[in-house]
Amino acid sequence: MFFDVDPSLLVILIVFGFLASFIDSVVGGGGLISLPALLFTGLSPASAVATNKLVGTMGSLTSTYMFYRSGKLDLKSIFKLFPLVFIGSILGAWAVHLMNPEVLKPLMLVMLAAVAVYTIFKKDWGSVSTYKKLTNRGFIIFIIVIFAIGFYDGFLGPGTGSFLIFAFLMIGFDFIKAAGNAKFLNFGSNIAALLMFIYLGEVNYLYGLPMALAGVAGAILGSKFAIKRGSGYVRALFIGVTVLLLTKNLYDLIAVHFHR
Repeated sequence: MFFDVDPSLLVILIVFGFLASFIDSVVGGGGLISLPALLFTGLSPASAVATNKLVGTMGSLTSTYMFYRSGKLDLKSIFKLFPLVFIGSILGAWAVHLMNPEVLKPLMLVMLAAVAVYTIFKKDWGSVSTYKKLTNRGFIIFIIVIFAIGFYDGFLGPGTGSFLIFAFLMIGFDFIKAAGNAKFLNFGSNIAALLMFIYLGEVNYLYGLPMALAGVAGAILGSKFAIKRGSGYVRALFIGVTVLLLTKNLYDLIAVHFHR
């Protein structure tokens, strides 16, 4: 079936799929690379977003496995959070049909700015793990936050990786373990939204499968690189991608405003 795709376009999809998953495997934000590539093919925005979820699902599953294999992911302790992001993301993807996702963009920009500023100025944050068992009140707040992030990923999406990592950093995880936990939960929110988009018939497999396969290779290399380089590398990449996400979405918001 791939012979029906223009060879030069196939190369673009493979290269961008690899690069997107390399970045996304650690701190999220791969959509900054993969989504424009899918829009370049001429897909509708809805189909591009849906197809991008296929790429994101394969990448996050692969990087989850890599973090687990390296001992940087404790599935037993966070497995109970998986249904929260899964159900939240399905509800978010369904809610897109009821209201315009653009309504969340201003709030998302404020949250991304807060995440970036807090992480930049707290220089030693996340270098070592200081996690202690949460109080009942703290745990309830944390599961509400995780559910809300899952809903957000299905509803809008950009910055989900940053928000998940930030949530785990706030309760004392170091950057490497926060990234591993975030990728597992991001897989949950990705696959939930993907299932909804498959049901709605929005996924383009002709473009999505080559990108997803390239993304598996990107996720393997990206995860290995992060685990080898440690928390300092992940922190720098986290700040860089969060600032890029903030800049890109702020630009989009201003551009839309001036075109009205």
